[in-house]
Order: sequence, then structure tokens, then C-alpha cells
Amino acid sequence: MRLEKASLTTLPNGNPILNNTCSYCAGLAPAQAFVGVRFEWETKMRSDHTRRGLQELRQVRQQDHALFWVVGLFSLFANLLMLTGPLYMLQVYDRVLSSESTETLIALSLLVLFLYGVMAALDFVRGRIMAQVGLRVWRALQHRVFVAVMRKAAVLPDERTTSGFSDLDMLRRVIAAPVASAGFDLPWTPVFFAVIFIFHPLLGGLALLGAGVLVALTIANQMLSFRNQAAAGYHGQAATNLAEQLRSEAESVRAMGMTGAAFARWQQANDLVLSADMAAADTGAGFSVFGKVLRLLLQSAMLGLGAWLVMSDQMTPGGMIAGSVLLGRALAPVEVLLNQWPMAQQARLSWTNLAALLGEVPAETPRIALPKPAARLAVQGMTVVPPGDRIAALRSVSFTVEPGQAVGVIGPSGTGKSTLARALVGVWPTAGGHIRLDNATLNQYEPDALGRHIGYLPQRVELFDGTVAQNISRLSPAPDDDAVVRAARMAGAHEMILGLPQGYDTRIIAGQLRLSGGQLQRIGLARALYGEPVIVVLDEPNSNLDNAGSAALNHAIRQMKEMGRSVLIMAHRPAAIHECDMLLVLDGGMRVAFGPKEEVLKGMVKNAKSIQTVSPAAAGMR
Repeated sequence: MRLEKASLTTLPNGNPILNNTCSYCAGLAPAQAFVGVRFEWETKMRSDHTRRGLQELRQVRQQDHALFWVVGLFSLFANLLMLTGPLYMLQVYDRVLSSESTETLIALSLLVLFLYGVMAALDFVRGRIMAQVGLRVWRALQHRVFVAVMRKAAVLPDERTTSGFSDLDMLRRVIAAPVASAGFDLPWTPVFFAVIFIFHPLLGGLALLGAGVLVALTIANQMLSFRNQAAAGYHGQAATNLAEQLRSEAESVRAMGMTGAAFARWQQANDLVLSADMAAADTGAGFSVFGKVLRLLLQSAMLGLGAWLVMSDQMTPGGMIAGSVLLGRALAPVEVLLNQWPMAQQARLSWTNLAALLGEVPAETPRIALPKPAARLAVQGMTVVPPGDRIAALRSVSFTVEPGQAVGVIGPSGTGKSTLARALVGVWPTAGGHIRLDNATLNQYEPDALGRHIGYLPQRVELFDGTVAQNISRLSPAPDDDAVVRAARMAGAHEMILGLPQGYDTRIIAGQLRLSGGQLQRIGLARALYGEPVIVVLDEPNSNLDNAGSAALNHAIRQMKEMGRSVLIMAHRPAAIHECDMLLVLDGGMRVAFGPKEEVLKGMVKNAKSIQTVSPAAAGMR
């Protein structure tokens, strides 16, 4: 296999595709034939994304540089005041005890009390500032992260979309945690060592040696525990996702006798989490205990060496006690880092995850607000490659929809109908060609504005926690009651909603309110119609509807056509295309036919090339 003959071609929108000039690879799938090239390209793309994301995170962090300087200034005075205790002991042992002056002892004690009070105030204010910095970072990134998670989850969800919100919260918490303040104290550790050296070089050398061993322990802890902690986080998220999936499908699990098998899978996932957690905990606990014993041993060694120096008349007793206290203060930041190293490691992982997420999903550039478009849709040579795939699901598809038209899209399963629906509503990007709404491409509209102009009913309707009215109004904080009722009436759901326990105010909470598939679909249709969108895309809208529901759907389509709106219906069942004026037939991701419904159906029957068994009579032809 000659991979050097594989090349990358960039489409007009920037998406790369692989060109195959190797005869051996011609019969293989692109992902198999060019796995080496693809891996190299994807690795480069990931690193580029991470660099862009890091730049964005650093810009947010730089907004609080002034506050960091204030914290650094407070840390300067707080660490200088930490010399209060050693100097007090030095004076008491070397002067007060020898002079037996009560007045000097009282004056020194009052001064120490005042200085410790100032130090406590500085530490408190410093902690409050760091907490505010964490909150400011969280607020600066919350909308950006939320939009990035939503955009990526709608296209190609992965572990970053499930951990994005918790990663952001971890950054907030670690900035406010003692481990961040320890970073400001750590630079002052050499100052305390220098003071210990002033007392006696041997004491300074012993302190420096012990600090070096503790730093080595910290580095070893990082190297040995990071992999286990990362594995624990990954397996933990996987176990959470599995548990949520099993919970949401509990009815099927129980009905089909899958409880035992489901428990086995859940137990297996949790065993991986526990194994990684225990490995990380054992590593961290071992280093923590060893570090604690080493610090105690070092302080005792300092006292022992200091006592020998005092007996040798090389230093005073006050210097011996002060040196031991200073050693404890010098090693305090290292101790905090050792104790809170798991949190620091998790924050580092969260920082990297957020950088990758934000780099992969760049911020959307502001767009000029366009007027409400006409219900005119033009698809020109559209090619769509599903996210994460390398094979186009739709290729060079073209058609137009005029105001007041209903277009049915038919074809066998897997031919690209749902892909077309996702592309038309702007969820999946096109790899080639254009989709124009009233002559403007979809990317010229703000995403939320586009969502108001295009209604969408997906195959699987999911409702959110809240009232029925809030779900129909698309979670609007101030829903228009009249618009909610109008949308429900048009969807034929008004009477059904009135039959619920509290009508439109009935709260929908997962697991507490059971709605049938037809009820969910009719509420979802009302949500798609809310706000009077000019284009409505319905993906298998009658898959769960009974005859009355199908009749209500057809009535809604007629109303939309009369109001000059356009409707696109991805359909398997003939009843769904009853009100359609035009038909688009897809096969193998390509347009097979497009035109008036009667002509297309007659041509399909005549040529025995029906995508599915649809007769003109069954399709509602007159």
C-alpha cells in the first residue's frame, strides 16, 4: 500500500476529504485505506484546536490580571508577616527570658497579636478575591461553553460535550481553593530558606535537602497518579452515561428481561471506575502519608541539629526554635499542593478539555440581523458528510421549495432523509453546495434567528422539564400565551392538552408524567409551529399518530400552505404525503426524482422503480 499517493483535498467550506490514487486501496473504505494519513491529519487538527482554545482561555484569564496582582501584593505582606512568629520566639528565648522583663514580654505579645490580626485579614481578603476571580472566569465562559457544548453535541457528541459544564465548574472551584493560593505562597519559600541559612548554614542545608525531597515527591505523585485520575474520570463519565441510558429505557429493559444483563454491564462499568479510583487513591494516599512522615521527621531533625548547634555555642536557643517554625512555614505551600494534588490534576485536565472544546468549536461571528425571510428554499448541489464520517450521505442534491408548497421526501431507510432534515435546519453543515432561505445562505442568519424562521420536528421528540406551555414556547422565559394556544390548535393538540391534569400548566418531569408517543409527537409539532416559522421540516411526523392524529397533521399542513408557509416532510408512510404538492425521491444519497407528486408517483409505478410500495391511490391522489 503506497500511502504517499493519498492526498487531502479541501472543499470550499474548509472540510478535507481524502483522495485515493492507490489501486490496492480503491476497494477499501477510506477509514481503512488511509488510517495512517487520517490519524496524522486528525492529530494535527486536534493540536491546532487545543492551541486556539488555550489562547481563548488565556485571554479570559488575562482579564483578571489586575486582581491577580492585588492577590500577589497581599501575599507579599502576608508572607512577610509570617516571620512574626519566628521573630517573636527569637526575642522571647534570647532576650525576655534572659532579662526576665515582663513589660517587654507584654509589649511583644501585643505587637504579635496585632500583626497576626493583620495577617488573618490579608488572608481572608485574598481568599475572597480568588473566589471572585473564579466566579468572574465562570461567568465570562459560561455562555461560550454552553453554546460550544450544544453545537458539538448536536453534531458529534463526545466526552467533552458531557464534561464541558463540570470542567468549567472545576476551574471556578480550583481558583477559589487553597491550592491556587499556595501558588502565590510558593515563590516566598526561598525567602524563608534564606532566613534559615542566616541562623546557620547547616540548618539551611538540611531544610533545603528536605524541601528537595518533598518537591521530588510532588513530581512523582503527578507522574504516577495523573493517568489513573484521567482513567477514573473517563470511566466515571461512561458509567454515568450508561446509567442514564438504562434509566431512560427502564421500561424496555424490564419488559424484555434485560435487567440482569443491564446490571452486569453497569457493574462492569463501575468496576472500571472503582479500579481506577482505588489506584489513584492508593497512589495519592501513599505519597501523602510518606510526605507527612517526612515533614515531621524533618522538623525533628531540625530541632535535633539546632540543639547540637546550641550546645556547640554556634547559635542561640531562639534561633533553633525560630528555624524549626520557619521550616514549617516554608514547606506549607508544598504540603497544600501534596494534599490537594488530585484537585489540581483534575483542574489541569478540565483546562485541557475546555481548550480542546473551545478550539474545536470556535466562537460564532456576529451577523447582521436579516429581515424575516419569505418561505422560499433553494438547495443547490448540496453534499452532506455526517460528522465523524468520511462518506457523503447526500451528494449533489438540488431542489427548490416555493411559498405555500408542501414537499414530501421519500426513499428507503438510510437513504439520507434525516440527514437532509438536519442540514435544512442548520444542524449539520454542508460539505459542498448551498442551502438558501430567501436567497441568503443559512450561515448568514444568527442561529437562534434561523431557529425562529424554521420549525423542526425530529423523529424522536424529547420534552424538557417544565410545563407543557413552556415546552411549546421553546423554553421562552416569557412565552406568549396566545401564540402557544395558536400553535397547539394548529397542531391539533389543544383538546388533548386540555385533557391533561393541569392543561397547559401540567409539569413535565422525567419519569413522573407518562405521555404516549402520539401525545409527544403532537406537542412536538406544536413546538415546531410556535412563532409562525416560514419553513417547517417534519421528520416522520406521523410515525406515532393514529388516524385522528394523522388527520390533524394533514389539517395543519393545509393551514400552513394557506398561510404561505412551506413544509418539508420526510416520510415512510403514504398518509404523510397526502397534502404534498411536490415529491423528492432519494436513493443512495442522490436525487432520483423531483416534481409534482402525481407525475413522480406515476413515473415510479411505470418504471417499477418505487422506493417503497406506494400507489397513487394510497398516496391520496385524486
